[in-house]
Amino acid sequence: MDNARSFVKSLDEVFMEMALSEAYKAAEEGEVPVGAVLVSEGGEVLARAHNQPLTLKDPTAHAEILALREGARQLKNYRLLGTTLYVTLEPCPMCAGALVYARVKRLVFGTRDPRSGACVSLYRIVDDPRLNHRLEVTEGVLAKTCATLLQEFFRRRRP
Repeated sequence: MDNARSFVKSLDEVFMEMALSEAYKAAEEGEVPVGAVLVSEGGEVLARAHNQPLTLKDPTAHAEILALREGARQLKNYRLLGTTLYVTLEPCPMCAGALVYARVKRLVFGTRDPRSGACVSLYRIVDDPRLNHRLEVTEGVLAKTCATLLQEFFRRRRP
């Protein structure tokens, strides 16, 4: 059974590959390569987005925020109940807070962010019992690919 499992991609991997595709778009635009995909409880892709703070001249234009905004438009509700957000990099405090307020059910991220991660690395905003909502968190999906993309991007920018 373990051998058969290795030949089949999990749904988490499929959606993370979509998020990686968005991250590559960000890199092509000179943005920090982070991508996000918001998926309904039934498996429908509600939104895909990538970092665009430089392009949009908007400090809040992180991939997660843009995906949440589009998902809310699609569902005609700011509460994104039952949804899962896939993102290539652990969300920052702003994005983690938005996930809580949007009532996202589950967060799946690729690689940790030791400098500003607000889900497991520096803070634990998404599962803080003092807040009115907590998310299920799965980390490490396609972590090596997500981390390599970021490392190569910054290596090219900082000789």
